Amino acid sequence: MRRWLAALVAATTSLVLIALLVPLALLVRAVAENGAVGRATGEAELVAVVAGSVDRDALALTVARATQAGGHPITVFLPDGTTVGSPAPRSPAVELAARGRSFSAAAPGGREILVAVQGGPGGTSVVRAFLSEADLTRGVYETWLGMLALGLALIGIGIAVADRLALRVTRPMTATAGVSHRLAAGDLSARAEVPDGPPEARATALALNHLAGRIGELLDEERENVADLSHRLRTPLTGLRLDAESLRDPEEAARIGARADDLERAVTAVIGQARRRSGGRQRCDAAEVVAERAAFWSALAEDQDRRMDLDLHPGPLPVALGAEELAACVDALLGNVFAHTPEGTPLSVRLAPGVTLEVADEGPGFPAGRLERGSSGAGSTGLGLDIARRTAEAAGGGLTLGSGPGGRGARVTVVLAPLAPS
Repeated sequence: MRRWLAALVAATTSLVLIALLVPLALLVRAVAENGAVGRATGEAELVAVVAGSVDRDALALTVARATQAGGHPITVFLPDGTTVGSPAPRSPAVELAARGRSFSAAAPGGREILVAVQGGPGGTSVVRAFLSEADLTRGVYETWLGMLALGLALIGIGIAVADRLALRVTRPMTATAGVSHRLAAGDLSARAEVPDGPPEARATALALNHLAGRIGELLDEERENVADLSHRLRTPLTGLRLDAESLRDPEEAARIGARADDLERAVTAVIGQARRRSGGRQRCDAAEVVAERAAFWSALAEDQDRRMDLDLHPGPLPVALGAEELAACVDALLGNVFAHTPEGTPLSVRLAPGVTLEVADEGPGFPAGRLERGSSGAGSTGLGLDIARRTAEAAGGGLTLGSGPGGRGARVTVVLAPLAPS
């Protein structure tokens, strides 16, 4: 917008200056030409006073002085056909002036001023002063250059003023656009600074702040509604689990209890996903969180006779996630290993700079489409890896699947975008 306004002002100012300076330049040339003709006419008339005398020496001296003073040649054509002063041809204009007329006429290379002197002995004498093009335009080009410099200076001043005015408009709009991008990226604490500029910019900033506040309120309401729903669902789930325990068939009771546990985990995952985003941007040390969760799961690994290899970077490795969110992601990955591999299956947890979290096992591996919701196979809803993937994407990273060590088992790699240390 600044560039557009500057170009608009430059074009407008240029048109105005052209409309003003072109006629003014022509006027300057006309004034210079008229001035030169007027001065030459005055000098020719001074010579004409002496031209009627019979003293040729006095006439020659006067012509020489006038030529030297004016800087242009002066010639006197006498009635007998002789000339005094600078040599010059007897042009048709001179013949016309010899009939008693005084005037100026264009001549090759300039202009000649002709003054008729009547009443002298022998007839009419003619005084001719010749002005070259340089004489007629003396000082004109310098004046034109000055006018051009003035015009360029005015255009520059206009562009500078327009740029300052445009900056006053575009700066708050650019800041407001930056706030909108932060809101789109999930930073609901972003607010636009209300500028002192144009009323429209102030109104836009206020409207954006109101919108951001309203979005935060709606998200808070949604999280509370989900939390309320979770409390309502847990009561019938508890009743279902109690009913399953009361069944006489132990296998049927275990099967229904397992399904109830799966449903409760799915509900918990959905609720956690709905409540994970808070009003402000969170951060945590990935090295600290992963080490804590690995220590938690190592106890279960020991109970199930699993070898759990840890290769964890000491940190700090700051990421744009809350500690609870990252812990839920790690729990989802390790929980899948324990849920979908037999007891005694080795696993490894690796955290490298970058921030790259890798969980691998030597179990049966992943079926096709594991990341799609509901396609993880029996005993799971598929939400664990899906939540881990969305957690990684929320922190500017991603999740990929692969084979475990030696091409056996499964490997899940989560890449989180690192933050600069605070």
